Formats: sequence, C-alpha cells, structure tokens
Amino acid sequence: MLYNSKIKSEQTDDLFEAILALETLDECYRFFEDICTVKEIQAISQRLQVVKLLIKNKTYHEIEAETGASTATISRINRSLNYGSDGYKLVLKRLGYISEEE
Repeated sequence: MLYNSKIKSEQTDDLFEAILALETLDECYRFFEDICTVKEIQAISQRLQVVKLLIKNKTYHEIEAETGASTATISRINRSLNYGSDGYKLVLKRLGYISEEE
C-alpha cells in the first residue's frame, strides 16, 4: 500500500517517478538544474545538511553557523524529523547516517 500523503496527486506521482528514473549523480544534476532554480536546489540541500547535524545533536546555534539556515528553518526540520512522516529517517538510514534501530 502506498503512503497516504497530503501532497499526493498524479502530477506529484509523475515527478517522483521521474526522480526514481535517474541513475547517476550526473543525471540528477542535469535534471534538477532544469526543473529547479539554483535557490530551490540550495534550499533543499541546506535542509538535508541541517537534518544531518540535528541527528549529531548539534545545537541550533552551531547548525545556524555551519549552514546559514535560520532557527525557524532548523526548528521546522527538527519538528519534521521528530513528528513528521519519517522521510528524513528513511533517507538517513539508507545513506548510513543513522542505524536501522533508530
């Protein structure tokens, strides 16, 4: 059964299917440079950096200094990490940043 998401739509399915079709880092760069603005890619990349620092128990001040993210952004990411859909945890586990038990 598919996850019941509040963003689910046929268009979103098409986007995610396109992303899943990418096979290399180079393909990802090419696709995302075409589909997103530089600022959008930077914002998404920053969020991943923030969550990686949150799981290392860095303080908001340390994360803000290292990533340039606002404390509001850090707080929102922390809330998603702890009370969200577990998407961050899924990816962090697959990338080896957290163990399967966490």
